[in-house]
Amino acid sequence: MKSALYIVSTPIGNYEDITLRALRVLRECDFVICEEYKEARRLLSHHKIEKELFSLNEHNENEGADELIIKIKASESAALISDCGTPLFSDPGHLLVDMAIQNKIDVIPVPGTSSILAALVGSGLDFEKFYYYGWLSPKKDIRRKQLLDLRKRKETIVLMDTPYRLRTLLEDVVKLMGEKTPVVLAYELTKEREKFYRGTALSVFNQAEKENLKGEFVLIVKNE
Repeated sequence: MKSALYIVSTPIGNYEDITLRALRVLRECDFVICEEYKEARRLLSHHKIEKELFSLNEHNENEGADELIIKIKASESAALISDCGTPLFSDPGHLLVDMAIQNKIDVIPVPGTSSILAALVGSGLDFEKFYYYGWLSPKKDIRRKQLLDLRKRKETIVLMDTPYRLRTLLEDVVKLMGEKTPVVLAYELTKEREKFYRGTALSVFNQAEKENLKGEFVLIVKNE
């Protein structure tokens, strides 16, 4: 396969959610660049793929990117994966891609599963136009300002956060965007515990409290 940097999307939970093309690239490339060794080995092992791994994360990207670019320029092919989903989306790798482009290395995306689109198509909401905001600040004052700014946007808004801030986020949405605001909580997508919670911000918050929810999620807010 041609020397290039392949941006390979991987499953967000269910290992069957990977394309035939992604599996071929992972099997045929010279090496795989991953976020964490543990997650990468688990995925590759599941699909019976053995490959040399290099870790690239927020702690070593500045130092590691140079070495990886040298390897690819030596006529090697590399697949960049994240722990789950589409690489570069709230994940490391941007510097590596920038350096690849600067060095005239082909950057080839291999599309796949997206938690955002999965959440939207299962939400039951109109999302012909939507606003992806992503991750709010963990700092309370900044977070509050962000939500107050988002309240002004009369459209479908997509939010994400870490599992342990799920109920805090719902509580903030209730307080700052209104308890009657329609929301959909897409919880543990593609996994055995997958579930959609639909209703007002307050009713979904109460359900999350009752069930003590703590897992991966996408929160969709219909700001009317």
